[in-house]
Amino acid sequence: MKIGIIGIASSGKTTLFNALVGGAAQTGGFGASRLNVGVAQVADPRVDALTENFHPKKKTYATVEFADVPGLGEGQGGAPKGEESIPQALEAADALLLVLRAFDDPGVPHPRESVDPVRDLEDMRLDLNLRDLSVVERRVERLKKLTAKKKDPGEVAELELLSRVQGALEEGVPLIGQGLADEEEVRLRGFCFLSAKPLLVAINSSEDRIGDSPESFGLAPEEGAAVVGSKLEEELAQLAEDEREAFLSDYGLERPARDRLIQASFDLLGLICFFTVGEDEVRAWPIRRGDSALKAAGTIHSDLERGFIRAEVIAYADFMEAGSMAGARDKGVLRIEGKEYGVRDGDILHVRFNV
Repeated sequence: MKIGIIGIASSGKTTLFNALVGGAAQTGGFGASRLNVGVAQVADPRVDALTENFHPKKKTYATVEFADVPGLGEGQGGAPKGEESIPQALEAADALLLVLRAFDDPGVPHPRESVDPVRDLEDMRLDLNLRDLSVVERRVERLKKLTAKKKDPGEVAELELLSRVQGALEEGVPLIGQGLADEEEVRLRGFCFLSAKPLLVAINSSEDRIGDSPESFGLAPEEGAAVVGSKLEEELAQLAEDEREAFLSDYGLERPARDRLIQASFDLLGLICFFTVGEDEVRAWPIRRGDSALKAAGTIHSDLERGFIRAEVIAYADFMEAGSMAGARDKGVLRIEGKEYGVRDGDILHVRFNV
């Protein structure tokens, strides 16, 4: 999974990036072409518990790749707002994490002279729409010229679809909210539209408001925002594991924002994890909720998908109760499933295959 981190300059997004991936990227004075990329492990106590059981040579958590791009919405390089070049890292992202500034800092003035996360959220959504609109307008103009000369059915259909999309974008409706049919989304996928990507909102607040609700900052409940403190989280990421619990307790937090944001990203994209276990490795594998056992096999290796015979499946909770695979067989909770089986979160899979 890839997440693009966006936000206006001085929102604290690079500090949050450092907290998420345990990095040390430079903050402040962000150049127009600078990009930070890092990988975060998805904390999962189930992986730890399975490791205690199997004592493998290796344990592997699921991972999330974060890309921190220069501040958007500022008309960089003299380009009009919404018309700057779109960073390739955002085009490849599965979702966007928008960091909104909700703290005062006289030493780091807000580029718009006042702190207002609601205004910044609306402006950033407008910016994403404008970026997509500029792409659509150029393509529509080209298609009109092409279809005027020759009525190619594919180009005519694309023109009709993009004209409809253009009208909605002009009215302020992002692609993700336009109710497009599945086949229409597939047709548009190559454009990598930013407003078509799921959006996760992080309200970057001062330490004294870490425990406040998103609504207290003026955001509607349906925004699905999380309140974080990027400086606090960056400091937390540098602590040893045994010091973090006490640090979180001091601020009345159960989990660091890193874990909360990653879990929110999984929920936003409809992802779950299944596990493979053994003496060599215990590993978590992220897949889309509802994916089949055949798809899960292909996630592990293409040979497993190609030569799939069946999958031996046991739910994590059933395995932990049984204590071992042998115990699971004795209790009758180890099942044999075919390729159409819908994998569930926490399933332990062993794929039988023949190539």
